[in-house]
Amino acid sequence: MNIQTKALLVHLLTATGAVFAMLAMLAAVDEQWSMMFVWLVVAFFVDGIDGPLARRYDTKTNAPIFDGVLLDLIIDYLTYVFVPAYALFKSDLLPGWTGWIAIIIITFASAMYFADSRMKTKDYSFSGFPGCWNMLVLVLFALHPNFWVILALVAVLAAAMFFPIRFVHPVRTQRWREVTLPMAVAWTFFAGWAAWVDFDAASWAHYGLTITSVYLLCAGAAQQIIYGKDG
Repeated sequence: MNIQTKALLVHLLTATGAVFAMLAMLAAVDEQWSMMFVWLVVAFFVDGIDGPLARRYDTKTNAPIFDGVLLDLIIDYLTYVFVPAYALFKSDLLPGWTGWIAIIIITFASAMYFADSRMKTKDYSFSGFPGCWNMLVLVLFALHPNFWVILALVAVLAAAMFFPIRFVHPVRTQRWREVTLPMAVAWTFFAGWAAWVDFDAASWAHYGLTITSVYLLCAGAAQQIIYGKDG
């Protein structure tokens, strides 16, 4: 198999995320939340491996007919933003008007962020919260906090998209990668586990989700505090 074929296969792998997004959406419409999150976790896994593969096989050079960055952004908006926002709206987590407020904030702010040319820093971290609403919503389904807490989290993270707060990329941010990458893998495992057991409150997956989520959310900001904003 030549390098051009391998590069094309990477694009096809990325495109499977659209299929997983549709399967997740169909599950969400039927309010099969566990199955929805299983598909979103699968999509999250694919998103984690297609980038390194794209760089390994240099898809920009060897399969230039497809724009891998654009393809990835389209699928990320579906799996990171659109489907999770719908789930938050249709669930019992946000009653009445609060659900409307959340989906308007999430979808609008994320659309602007995904089009922001400044979203990546020199060390390949994200500048601002990278719109990982799939991760937040899964944790909310697992922990079931008060709706005021949910609204506050949505508002704070939406605002954080446009503040110069750094959020690590699990694969591309080199600093602390020996910790960050295992944490991201662990988050994926705990997320799949929590969804598979239908968010059973007695599951240890909830503790794993909480610990890994806090690390992934705060690691970039911690690096800024320790090493400075340009460090």
